[in-house]
Amino acid sequence: MKTIAITLPHFFPDEASAINRLFESGIDLLHLRKPDSQIDECRQLLEAVNKRWLQRIVVHDHFELCKEFQLHGIHLNRRNNTVPADHHGSLSCSCHSLEEVIERKPKMDYVFLSPIYDSISKQGYHSAFNDEALRRASAQGIIDHKVVALGGITRQRIPQLEKYGFGGAAMLGEMWKDIPELHQNFATTITGK
Repeated sequence: MKTIAITLPHFFPDEASAINRLFESGIDLLHLRKPDSQIDECRQLLEAVNKRWLQRIVVHDHFELCKEFQLHGIHLNRRNNTVPADHHGSLSCSCHSLEEVIERKPKMDYVFLSPIYDSISKQGYHSAFNDEALRRASAQGIIDHKVVALGGITRQRIPQLEKYGFGGAAMLGEMWKDIPELHQNFATTITGK
């Protein structure tokens, strides 16, 4: 099962080092999602990441960076929903219903399905699927190797996701909770030291 990390929406000091460590710890892909970012901010972050990991990064914004840095691919979303004419990398998108998975999966390399569980990082973002619905979707082939679970995903839930037949698990809150730089920076912000 693929493991995908999604960046926090804001930038933080030493983020490139944290990204390098996530790759070193064994993640398969990283989705660079910075909805309010400027292209130069994302460019600076990518320039600071170890070059060996660039081919495993997917961008949610500023799609031209995919070609510029020879990244893994792009992720379509409400803000950016058009595939550039010259795009040759992977293509993914987010789905919030099984019907959407059925419709979009054939055109994508993979899709996110969310929220599978109550979100860790987004308050009030509750699971949209129960156990029975996920089992049935798996039996019908809706959930397969091209569907990545998102929303409330923890390492402890990976075995259950494998039983449902998901091809991957995407994590935001779970991935960043153990990053020392992040906690140090939050502590500095709170204490002012």
